[in-house]
Amino acid sequence: MWNFLSKINKNLIIVIPVVMLLGFIYGIGFNSNFLKSLILPLTFLMVYPMMVTLNLKKLFESKDNKTQILTQLINFGIIPFIAFFTGKIFFAEKPFIALGLLLASLLPTSGMTISWTGFAKGNLEAAVKMTVIGLTLGSIATPFYIKWLMGTSIEVNIADIIKQIVIIVFIPMILGFITQQIIIKKIGQKEFKEKIAQRFSSASTLGVLGIVFVAIALKAKSLFTYPEELFLILTPLLGLYLFNYILSTFIGKLFLSRGDAIALVYGTVMRNLSIALAIAMNSFGSAGPDIALIISAAYIIQVQSAAWYVKFTDRIFGEFRRKESDLITCESK
Repeated sequence: MWNFLSKINKNLIIVIPVVMLLGFIYGIGFNSNFLKSLILPLTFLMVYPMMVTLNLKKLFESKDNKTQILTQLINFGIIPFIAFFTGKIFFAEKPFIALGLLLASLLPTSGMTISWTGFAKGNLEAAVKMTVIGLTLGSIATPFYIKWLMGTSIEVNIADIIKQIVIIVFIPMILGFITQQIIIKKIGQKEFKEKIAQRFSSASTLGVLGIVFVAIALKAKSLFTYPEELFLILTPLLGLYLFNYILSTFIGKLFLSRGDAIALVYGTVMRNLSIALAIAMNSFGSAGPDIALIISAAYIIQVQSAAWYVKFTDRIFGEFRRKESDLITCESK
């Protein structure tokens, strides 16, 4: 079973479109309203395992300060505003889809940040720290950014969003940390990292696929009536990801070493789409599927673009040199 889930996790570029198609077919052929009752348990399945693998102790380390500061300046000082203005241009008449674009941009970094940084032989320690900092800051900042930027377009209940983020992010984070410490105490840090952590990541992917299926099923009839809607959202998504790659690559090359620059790119371009989906589906009622539609489509671009960027890292930043190997292997020790 775990091998099967691992294969799914490594082939999300294929699996997610297939799940979206299945959700669409189901939503067209059957009454999907009952699926709303699955949103909360699927959210827990998606978020809790992710938190079990999160290394919260990285928050208190003082390494890589320059890299971390540059990363969060991009994540919270530039990208949300680019996403907001992109949404205003492309979705002026569809504020909830614009909100979905903004929501995705407000939650940087995920397990994919760490994975792709490793594939590209970047600084894994910096990537792990980015993931913890990005998730924490993003969860705190999201309600206020949404209220500030979207409050004039849609009704935003900031107290309800904060409540949902506490339920969706911080409670699973606390439970995940407790679970992690219990497991490590029983079997040791090495065994946890090499075997158990991968299983939790695979379980989280099941939650992601379930939420994507539900979101598309609930939106299916509208997509069937207006099929161009799905294609229209891909253009601004592509533009946002392209801008992010170019900006992060330029800043990384200008200010950082090879390993840190690669971590910065993946720490800013990879968004925590799982958390964004969870917030969309749990915080905005009947508008949830509209918001989730663009977030679901972002998975396709994010995974594919990350894979392609790995192929060009040596050309962009120079070939990996052995002296950086301690940065890459330290996470697995």
